[in-house]
Amino acid sequence: MARPTLLIATGNPGKFREFRSLLSECAVGLASLEALPDAPVVVEAEDSYLANAHLKATTIARWSGCVTLADDSGLDVDALGGAPGVRSARYAGAEQDADANLCKLLAALATVPWAARTARFRCVIVVAAPDGATLTAEGTCEGYVLDAPRGRGGFGYDPVFFYPPAGRSFAELTAEEKDRVSHRGRACAALRDRLMDFLGAHPGRALDAVAG
Repeated sequence: MARPTLLIATGNPGKFREFRSLLSECAVGLASLEALPDAPVVVEAEDSYLANAHLKATTIARWSGCVTLADDSGLDVDALGGAPGVRSARYAGAEQDADANLCKLLAALATVPWAARTARFRCVIVVAAPDGATLTAEGTCEGYVLDAPRGRGGFGYDPVFFYPPAGRSFAELTAEEKDRVSHRGRACAALRDRLMDFLGAHPGRALDAVAG
Protein backbone atom coordinates (compact mmCIF):
# COMPACT_ATOMS: atom_id res chain seq x y z
CA MET A 1 0.00 0.00 0.00
CA ALA A 2 1.41 3.38 -1.03
CA ARG A 3 2.27 5.89 1.66
CA PRO A 4 -0.07 8.89 1.84
CA THR A 5 1.21 12.15 0.42
CA LEU A 6 1.50 15.31 2.49
CA LEU A 7 2.16 18.48 0.53
CA ILE A 8 4.13 21.09 2.47
CA ALA A 9 2.92 24.51 1.33
CA THR A 10 6.30 26.22 1.18
CA GLY A 11 8.94 27.00 -1.39
CA ASN A 12 11.49 27.78 1.34
CA PRO A 13 14.13 25.01 1.23
CA GLY A 14 15.23 25.63 4.83
CA LYS A 15 11.69 25.30 6.14
CA PHE A 16 11.03 22.20 4.03
CA ARG A 17 14.22 20.58 5.34
CA GLU A 18 13.01 21.15 8.89
CA PHE A 19 9.60 19.63 8.20
CA ARG A 20 11.18 16.64 6.45
CA SER A 21 13.33 16.01 9.52
CA LEU A 22 10.61 16.69 12.07
CA LEU A 23 8.09 14.39 10.36
CA SER A 24 10.59 11.67 9.45
CA GLU A 25 8.97 9.20 11.88
CA CYS A 26 5.63 9.47 10.07
CA ALA A 27 4.95 7.00 7.26
CA VAL A 28 4.11 9.71 4.77
CA GLY A 29 5.64 11.00 1.57
CA LEU A 30 6.50 14.71 1.69
CA ALA A 31 6.79 17.22 -1.13
CA SER A 32 7.11 20.99 -1.29
CA LEU A 33 5.58 23.52 -3.65
CA GLU A 34 8.76 23.34 -5.74
CA ALA A 35 7.15 20.23 -7.25
CA LEU A 36 4.12 22.31 -8.30
CA PRO A 37 5.34 25.49 -10.01
CA ASP A 38 1.80 26.39 -11.11
CA ALA A 39 0.45 26.46 -7.55
CA PRO A 40 -1.48 29.63 -6.67
CA VAL A 41 0.35 32.28 -4.69
CA VAL A 42 -1.38 32.79 -1.35
CA VAL A 43 -0.97 36.28 0.09
CA GLU A 44 -0.64 35.98 3.87
CA ALA A 45 -2.52 39.17 4.71
CA GLU A 46 -4.53 37.92 7.68
CA ASP A 47 -4.01 39.30 11.19
CA SER A 48 -3.12 36.06 12.99
CA TYR A 49 -0.79 33.12 12.50
CA LEU A 50 -3.74 30.73 12.58
CA ALA A 51 -5.70 32.61 9.93
CA ASN A 52 -2.70 32.80 7.59
CA ALA A 53 -1.86 29.12 7.99
CA HIS A 54 -5.51 28.13 7.52
CA LEU A 55 -5.85 30.24 4.37
CA LYS A 56 -2.68 28.82 2.85
CA ALA A 57 -3.43 25.19 3.72
CA THR A 58 -7.04 25.20 2.55
CA THR A 59 -6.29 27.11 -0.66
CA ILE A 60 -3.52 24.74 -1.74
CA ALA A 61 -5.47 21.65 -0.66
CA ARG A 62 -8.48 22.64 -2.75
CA TRP A 63 -6.32 23.49 -5.75
CA SER A 64 -4.10 20.39 -5.64
CA GLY A 65 -6.43 17.77 -4.22
CA CYS A 66 -3.59 16.81 -1.85
CA VAL A 67 -3.67 16.93 1.92
CA THR A 68 -1.64 20.06 2.60
CA LEU A 69 0.34 21.28 5.59
CA ALA A 70 0.94 25.00 5.94
CA ASP A 71 2.49 26.93 8.78
CA ASP A 72 2.71 30.56 9.66
CA SER A 73 5.65 31.42 11.85
CA GLY A 74 7.19 34.58 13.17
CA LEU A 75 9.04 36.40 15.87
CA ASP A 76 7.07 38.27 18.54
CA VAL A 77 9.23 40.89 20.28
CA ASP A 78 7.78 42.24 23.52
CA ALA A 79 9.49 45.65 23.36
CA LEU A 80 7.93 46.18 19.91
CA GLY A 81 4.40 45.29 20.99
CA GLY A 82 4.63 41.86 19.36
CA ALA A 83 6.15 43.04 16.07
CA PRO A 84 7.27 41.87 13.62
CA GLY A 85 4.81 39.04 14.41
CA VAL A 86 2.67 37.89 11.50
CA ARG A 87 4.56 40.34 9.27
CA SER A 88 7.93 38.74 10.09
CA ALA A 89 8.74 37.64 6.54
CA ARG A 90 7.79 41.05 5.11
CA TYR A 91 8.94 43.22 8.01
CA ALA A 92 11.24 45.33 5.82
CA GLY A 93 9.11 45.10 2.67
CA ALA A 94 7.27 42.81 0.29
CA GLU A 95 10.55 41.45 -1.11
CA GLN A 96 10.95 39.20 1.96
CA ASP A 97 14.63 40.13 2.24
CA ALA A 98 15.97 38.31 5.32
CA ASP A 99 18.98 40.61 5.73
CA ALA A 100 16.82 43.71 5.48
CA ASN A 101 14.43 42.26 8.05
CA LEU A 102 17.30 41.68 10.47
CA CYS A 103 18.67 45.18 9.97
CA LYS A 104 15.27 46.77 10.60
CA LEU A 105 14.73 44.69 13.74
CA LEU A 106 18.13 45.50 15.21
CA ALA A 107 17.66 49.20 14.47
CA ALA A 108 14.28 49.18 16.19
CA LEU A 109 15.86 47.63 19.30
CA ALA A 110 19.09 49.67 19.27
CA THR A 111 18.33 51.46 22.56
CA VAL A 112 16.49 48.60 24.28
CA PRO A 113 18.44 47.00 27.16
CA TRP A 114 19.08 43.27 27.27
CA ALA A 115 16.53 42.48 29.97
CA ALA A 116 13.77 44.03 27.85
CA ARG A 117 14.72 42.24 24.61
CA THR A 118 12.52 39.23 25.35
CA ALA A 119 10.93 37.52 22.37
CA ARG A 120 9.46 34.27 21.21
CA PHE A 121 9.29 32.37 17.99
CA ARG A 122 5.75 31.16 17.31
CA CYS A 123 4.57 28.54 14.81
CA VAL A 124 0.99 27.57 13.98
CA ILE A 125 0.45 24.58 11.70
CA VAL A 126 -2.74 23.76 9.82
CA VAL A 127 -3.17 20.51 7.90
CA ALA A 128 -6.06 20.73 5.45
CA ALA A 129 -7.74 18.01 3.42
CA PRO A 130 -9.46 18.67 0.09
CA ASP A 131 -12.81 17.86 1.75
CA GLY A 132 -12.38 20.85 4.09
CA ALA A 133 -11.33 19.00 7.25
CA THR A 134 -8.46 20.59 9.18
CA LEU A 135 -6.02 19.73 11.95
CA THR A 136 -4.06 22.36 13.91
CA ALA A 137 -1.04 22.50 16.21
CA GLU A 138 1.04 25.27 17.76
CA GLY A 139 4.50 25.66 19.28
CA THR A 140 6.51 28.50 20.83
CA CYS A 141 10.10 29.03 21.94
CA GLU A 142 11.16 31.78 24.35
CA GLY A 143 14.39 33.76 24.08
CA TYR A 144 16.00 37.16 23.55
CA VAL A 145 16.97 39.26 20.54
CA LEU A 146 20.74 39.75 20.29
CA ASP A 147 22.27 43.10 19.32
CA ALA A 148 24.11 41.52 16.36
CA PRO A 149 23.82 38.30 14.33
CA ARG A 150 25.67 35.20 15.57
CA GLY A 151 26.17 31.93 13.71
CA ARG A 152 25.87 30.73 10.14
CA GLY A 153 23.10 28.13 10.36
CA GLY A 154 19.34 28.34 10.13
CA PHE A 155 17.48 31.05 8.24
CA GLY A 156 15.36 34.13 8.79
CA TYR A 157 15.76 35.60 12.29
CA ASP A 158 17.76 32.63 13.63
CA PRO A 159 21.08 34.57 13.83
CA VAL A 160 19.63 37.12 16.28
CA PHE A 161 17.45 34.81 18.37
CA PHE A 162 19.30 33.81 21.55
CA TYR A 163 18.04 30.63 23.22
CA PRO A 164 19.06 30.78 26.92
CA PRO A 165 19.05 27.02 27.75
CA ALA A 166 21.65 26.46 25.03
CA GLY A 167 23.54 29.72 25.56
CA ARG A 168 23.63 30.20 21.80
CA SER A 169 21.65 31.70 18.96
CA PHE A 170 19.46 29.46 16.82
CA ALA A 171 21.97 29.98 14.00
CA GLU A 172 24.72 28.54 16.23
CA LEU A 173 22.80 25.34 16.95
CA THR A 174 23.10 22.26 14.78
CA ALA A 175 20.01 21.39 12.77
CA GLU A 176 19.30 18.51 15.15
CA GLU A 177 19.64 20.72 18.23
CA LYS A 178 17.34 23.34 16.79
CA ASP A 179 14.71 20.80 15.73
CA ARG A 180 14.45 19.51 19.30
CA VAL A 181 13.62 22.89 20.84
CA SER A 182 12.31 25.19 18.11
CA HIS A 183 8.80 26.52 17.76
CA ARG A 184 8.38 24.43 14.62
CA GLY A 185 9.74 21.35 16.33
CA ARG A 186 7.31 21.76 19.21
CA ALA A 187 4.38 22.30 16.85
CA CYS A 188 5.29 19.16 14.92
CA ALA A 189 5.60 17.18 18.16
CA ALA A 190 2.05 18.23 19.01
CA LEU A 191 0.91 17.21 15.52
CA ARG A 192 2.64 13.85 15.00
CA ASP A 193 0.41 11.63 17.13
CA ARG A 194 -2.71 12.85 15.31
CA LEU A 195 -1.40 13.17 11.76
CA MET A 196 -1.65 9.58 10.55
CA ASP A 197 -5.23 9.20 11.83
CA PHE A 198 -6.13 12.41 10.02
CA LEU A 199 -4.57 11.20 6.77
CA GLY A 200 -6.39 7.90 7.08
CA ALA A 201 -9.73 9.59 7.57
CA HIS A 202 -9.20 12.27 4.92
CA PRO A 203 -7.09 10.87 2.07
CA GLY A 204 -6.12 13.17 -0.75
CA ARG A 205 -4.60 12.68 -4.17
CA ALA A 206 -1.07 11.39 -4.61
CA LEU A 207 1.31 14.14 -5.63
CA ASP A 208 2.24 12.50 -8.94
CA ALA A 209 -1.42 12.76 -9.99
CA VAL A 210 -1.07 16.54 -9.71
CA ALA A 211 2.51 17.12 -10.80
CA GLY A 212 2.24 14.71 -13.71
